[in-house]
Amino acid sequence: MAERTADAAPDASARSGGLSASLFAAARSGPQRTALRDSGDRAAWCGRPPITWTYAAAAEIVGRLARGIGAWRLPAGSRVGLWFSGGAESALAHLAVEAAGHLPCPMPALWDAGQLSAGIASAGLVAVLTEGRRGARRPAEDLAQAAMGHFGLRYLAAFGPGVPDGVISLDAMALERGVVEPVASRGLVTFAAADPTRPVYRSAAALAAAIDVHLDVLPVTADERILTLLPAHDLRGLVTGLGAALAAGASLETVIPFDEAGFRAGLMRPVPTRLVVPSLIEAALAALPLPWTVRALHVVHRAPTHLIPGPVAESAGPRRLDSLVFDEDVVLTRPGGRDLAATLAHPERAPLPRALLDLAFLDRGPVYRGLVYRGLACAAAPLPRGGVPDLDPQDWRNSGYRPVSAGGTVTGVETA
Repeated sequence: MAERTADAAPDASARSGGLSASLFAAARSGPQRTALRDSGDRAAWCGRPPITWTYAAAAEIVGRLARGIGAWRLPAGSRVGLWFSGGAESALAHLAVEAAGHLPCPMPALWDAGQLSAGIASAGLVAVLTEGRRGARRPAEDLAQAAMGHFGLRYLAAFGPGVPDGVISLDAMALERGVVEPVASRGLVTFAAADPTRPVYRSAAALAAAIDVHLDVLPVTADERILTLLPAHDLRGLVTGLGAALAAGASLETVIPFDEAGFRAGLMRPVPTRLVVPSLIEAALAALPLPWTVRALHVVHRAPTHLIPGPVAESAGPRRLDSLVFDEDVVLTRPGGRDLAATLAHPERAPLPRALLDLAFLDRGPVYRGLVYRGLACAAAPLPRGGVPDLDPQDWRNSGYRPVSAGGTVTGVETA
């Protein structure tokens, strides 16, 4: 499908309704623009060809899936798990659950059976969406087995192939006629440190604020694509990937699972690109010449971590962005490693959008010791058994981390 430039990106009012509302708004303003694309050998990975959806097609599929999920007659705001390895189908499932009025709960694909069971229990899931194949694994079968120990788990659904008996086919649901418009988002649930016993709730407004703070440094334009190597099961992947793309009406292309040939082929696509990579592969990436189409290289670190704020981080080439992620609370994005180090050294001087994210360094005993933050962009809290937590975004919260310095320069963050 052709990639075309939009006349306009979704406005802030659309973003306040959630990711699915942003998708539908972008579908109205630029229906033929590419929304979601898979890279790599998906056929070998999951038995399905790579998917490329325009905004119009993605909105229609999400609307059909949301209509099907609505037929399950779950109470509004039910917690619905998403157990995917990533890619376009993962994004469609997330958006459909949100559009149907429920809480999407993305779960790491690497969880084993015990972790999956623990996550279902701790988040109080009543339904889970997944995939039939994932390399050598069969997630839909694993899920059906795990469901035997969870009486509250009422619905299981999966994209094929290999959907076992008792599991609803999302492929069939996507073919059914009838599209519903998305309802206002109720937020989402992710898991701190990929720990299945630590579900964390974030409201739709808090997610939108986190995306806005991230894009405040270098906004994505509607003619760009975000090419990401990060899965979308946590705040890190959602803010820098799907959230940023939908906020701008841009394209999101995922390289999951990673294979070098697929990555190289995707990288050479002649589209203005923002490349998002985890810091773990930064050294390997330095040996790879990036094409002229890469406008920005975005390196994402997770605390605790070591930073390289010197000349290596600011070398010639595409514009550099560095993000530091604090658990499921904050995505702190700055224009390069040196700026990120300076922000951590003197957070009170940093040009942050303070109305959404305020950052400070305190040393006042065990409660406030190290970096603290407040604002709607970091308003997240452990998920209780019933309902959702009530947070005051203006309360200072302890990050649990403090900067590490060497020679007067911040070189990383460590556990406080």
